[in-house]
Amino acid sequence: MSAPEVKGWCPGAYRPMMAADGLVVRIRPHMARLTAAQALGLCDLARRYGHGYLDLTSRANLQIRGVAEADHAALVDALGDLSLLDADPALERRRNILVAPFWQEGDTVHRLAQALTSRLADVPELPAKVGYAVDCGARPLLTEDSADIRIERGASGLILRAEGAASGRAITEDTAIPALIEMAHWLARHITPDQRRMARVLAEAAMPEDWCDTPPLPPAPRPLIGARTGGTLIGAPFGHVDAAALAQVIRAQALPAIRLTPWRMLLLEAGTPPDSPAFVTDPQDPLMRVDACAGAPFCPSSSVETRALARALAPFVAGSLHVSGCAKGCARAGAADLTLIGRAGRYDLLGGGRAGDTPERYGLSPKNILAEMSKNT
Repeated sequence: MSAPEVKGWCPGAYRPMMAADGLVVRIRPHMARLTAAQALGLCDLARRYGHGYLDLTSRANLQIRGVAEADHAALVDALGDLSLLDADPALERRRNILVAPFWQEGDTVHRLAQALTSRLADVPELPAKVGYAVDCGARPLLTEDSADIRIERGASGLILRAEGAASGRAITEDTAIPALIEMAHWLARHITPDQRRMARVLAEAAMPEDWCDTPPLPPAPRPLIGARTGGTLIGAPFGHVDAAALAQVIRAQALPAIRLTPWRMLLLEAGTPPDSPAFVTDPQDPLMRVDACAGAPFCPSSSVETRALARALAPFVAGSLHVSGCAKGCARAGAADLTLIGRAGRYDLLGGGRAGDTPERYGLSPKNILAEMSKNT
C-alpha cells in the first residue's frame, strides 16, 4: 500500500473533497450555531444527499459525506437557501473561525467574531488549513484546538497570540482585528512549502518581541457533558451525528438552536439530555475518550475498519484512544495514550504518540488487540 496522501486543504461546500464513498462537503455555520430551522434543514439534506449522518469536526464544523457529484450543485443551492454559505466562495474558504461556544449575544466573543467575519476580505490568502480562534471568555477554552492566530484574555485584558508562542500581544477590542490582520500578513510572508502553519513558521522565524510579551490566562478545564447555563451538552461518539435522531431531539424539545463545539459535543440551547442511544449523556462514557476516523471502506487512504474496533476497545482503555485508518491521523492531531494505525489491512500500535510516529508494534489483528486489552483490564 502506498503512503497516504496528506491533503494541503480542507473540504468546503464550494470545493468538496472526493472520498471513496463520494464527496465530502463541509459546512461552517456562523458562530458555530444553527437555528432550529437550519439544523432541521441540514438534517434533511444529509438524508437526501448523503448517508444520513453529519460529521462534527475538530473545528466545530459539520460535514456531509457520500454526496454524488451530480447532486453537489443542488446541495450548494439548498445550503444557500438555509443561509449556511457565504455568497462569495473566496470568503467562505477563509472563514475558518473557531469560537468559544458559550458566547452570549453582544458579548466580547460575539462582537469580535462578527468583526473578524466582516473583515475577512482584508485577510491575506493563506493555506486553507490556517484558522483563527476567538476565545476571550473568562478563561481560554480552545487552547488544545486547532487555530493559528488566537484572540484570548490575559491578566490585564485581551491579547493576540500566535500558535506556538507562549505569550501574545496586548490588544484592545478596537485594535484586535487590525492586529490579527497584521499578524496574518506576517504569516503569509513567512510561509514556505514546508512550513505552512503558524507553529511551524514560528520555529524558523522570530516575531516582533512586543507580539510575544503578554501571557494568556491559564486555560479552563474542558467542559463536561451535562447541564450548564443556557442548555445541555451532549456527546456524539467519534463526532458522528445521526441526522434523523438529531432532528427528533430538536422537534421533541422544541429547541431554538444548537451549537457546535470542537469536542465532539453539541450544545442544545434551552435543552435537556435526550433519551436517545445516538447521543452520549454520561460524562464518564468511555466513548468520549476515543477518536476514530471514518476508515475503510469510506476513505481511500485506509485499509482497515476503525469505529467498530474503537467501540469495542473503549471500555478497556483507561486514557485516550485513537484508532486511525492510516498514518495521517485525521481524527486526532495530538498524541493519545494508545494509538492504533491501520496499515496493509492490520494495525500498528504505539503508546503516548501520534498516528504519524514510529509504532512500537506492527501487524496486529483486531482479535489480537481485543484479547490483549481485555486480559490487561
